[in-house]
Amino acid sequence: MARAQNKTDRELAAQALSRAAGADRIEGNRVRLLKDAAENYPAWIQAIESATKWIHFETYIFHEDAVGRQFAQLLSDKARDGIAVRFIYDWAGSIGSSSRGFFRRLADAGVDVRCFNRLNLESPIAWLTRDHRKMIAVDGRIGYVTGLCVGQRWVGFPERNIDPWRDTGIEIEGPALADIELAFADTWAATGEPLPDNELPPEDSLAKAGHVLLRIVATGPDAGGLYRVDQIIAAFARRSIWLADAYFVGTGAYVQALQSAARSGVDVRLLIPGANDVPIMRAVSRAGLRPLLEAGVRVFEWNGSMMHAKTAVADGFWSRVGSTNLNIASWLGNRELDVIVEDERFAHQMEQMYEDDLAQSTEIVLHKKRRRTVPTAVTRPPIRHRRSGGGGRAAAGIMRISHSLGAAVTSRRQLGPAEAVIMTWGAVLLLILSGIAAHWPRIFSIPVIILCLWTAISLLVRAYRLRFPQPPSRE
Repeated sequence: MARAQNKTDRELAAQALSRAAGADRIEGNRVRLLKDAAENYPAWIQAIESATKWIHFETYIFHEDAVGRQFAQLLSDKARDGIAVRFIYDWAGSIGSSSRGFFRRLADAGVDVRCFNRLNLESPIAWLTRDHRKMIAVDGRIGYVTGLCVGQRWVGFPERNIDPWRDTGIEIEGPALADIELAFADTWAATGEPLPDNELPPEDSLAKAGHVLLRIVATGPDAGGLYRVDQIIAAFARRSIWLADAYFVGTGAYVQALQSAARSGVDVRLLIPGANDVPIMRAVSRAGLRPLLEAGVRVFEWNGSMMHAKTAVADGFWSRVGSTNLNIASWLGNRELDVIVEDERFAHQMEQMYEDDLAQSTEIVLHKKRRRTVPTAVTRPPIRHRRSGGGGRAAAGIMRISHSLGAAVTSRRQLGPAEAVIMTWGAVLLLILSGIAAHWPRIFSIPVIILCLWTAISLLVRAYRLRFPQPPSRE
């Protein structure tokens, strides 16, 4: 009876997921879980080398370093051999990572190179929409959906004692390749002439390669498909929800969904980076952890150089691998690509990988005085931060900062100690603004200076009280 009920629940969930994601479930696929660059890059190289018709390559960042040059040479060689090589990179992602000359050399070799959403002076905020997808498809035969970009940081810097970035991807064969190719074609058309019809294999033309059920979720600005899916999974899960995310800035609705799941007895866990390539994101992510911890969600920080994976596994059945971070920029702002797998064997592999990751992480706990403490890891390699490709992550950070500052100014919700950092930086920025305003005509400057100073002092007071809370009165 219980097994029949479980099957019915999963069928209802499958229907809800199809409607929420706007992506049908596809049968007959083979999947392989790929961990880190050590497993992803060799698989990519082998697939690219085997291409006989076309290579579709879409990525957020393509670094101009040893690893980037290796892949650039491989793509160039295939283009010279007469293979149709279509390549898309993101404009914001390339800033500080690669030069125009680097991509020009690719084009000169015969690679069809396109840049997504260059800065347009006529649309000053359009740059916030980014192509954050990471995928490769070869001949409509084999494909990869992943969280990895191309660069040395995913391989590591052994000579500097810097570990590789932790990341996850998935290899797919079977009818689902048709949807992966459609996702690429959609971005390709958004950057210029559409993809030739002969490079878009229909789903019914692709032979079954296995028995795995999955769906390809390709999202874009304001689509929100995966945002709805993540909330549905949080609602349907009965046993466990294990999440890994590089730039966690959960919305109020999603945080409440995780809180409700944890309070009802679901084992909810969240793994985030202990050190982030965008330093402000660590403070921004931490600022939203207190409500989760108080509800019973277990939160862990990765002890390595950077945990960049975007994965989820729930109830030992549903798994997600792809490019979407748990923040509003990814959910509603960017082009993203993820795979949702409904398979117990694959979910078991995901759970094993997750438990291995937790063995290299530090758990964040609430102190008995209800203040969060973070134990120091035994070993943590030196980290070097470099800002690059932070458009979407910056947008997510701005959202968290604006929400926290707005809450402080309006007193519409209770703030936690972790948000003291945001309060302090907000006050500093307001003080700077008041200094700038002092050079304006008095009729404009005096009201602005008074408002900025008043708000800045208020934020500093709030930050102090959050950072150093007073014990309750015993009167």
